[in-house]
Amino acid sequence: MVIIDRAAMAELIASARVNPRRRMHRNLHASYDEPCQRLMIAMEPDSYIRPHRHLADPKPEAFIALQGRLALFTFDDAGEVASITHLGPDEGAVAVDLPAGTWHAVVSLKTGSVFYETKPGPFNPIQAKDMAPWAPEPSDPAAAGYLARLRAAASDDIRGVR
Repeated sequence: MVIIDRAAMAELIASARVNPRRRMHRNLHASYDEPCQRLMIAMEPDSYIRPHRHLADPKPEAFIALQGRLALFTFDDAGEVASITHLGPDEGAVAVDLPAGTWHAVVSLKTGSVFYETKPGPFNPIQAKDMAPWAPEPSDPAAAGYLARLRAAASDDIRGVR
């Protein structure tokens, strides 16, 4: 049995803060072969997750905000923002169940944000994600500006990131 308590989240947050990617996950499943993949993710506001979808190996995902404030973005095929869902214990939503094949990205809006993610397994890292061709790679210097525009869109609660 795994218990997710404040101490476990604090430990994960501390690890995320010193990680160059500014996020850290803790797998709760024992192997990638399990039929249900479950993980807890701590994410800082300057962490960039490139928009992606799971189409090569189509699987739905669920996100549950445990702490902090996050925004889940969905996009159309051209990269325009389709929706922004604010997630957090003090937000209008605490969870999202995302259909397979949906372009999406999670953005942290508050330091110390933690969410729980689950999706069907098994996990195949080769087919894990289809990266958005219209969004910069994390190593691209343009990624910081793109992330800043996403965060501004979430903060302003507007739909478009141009």
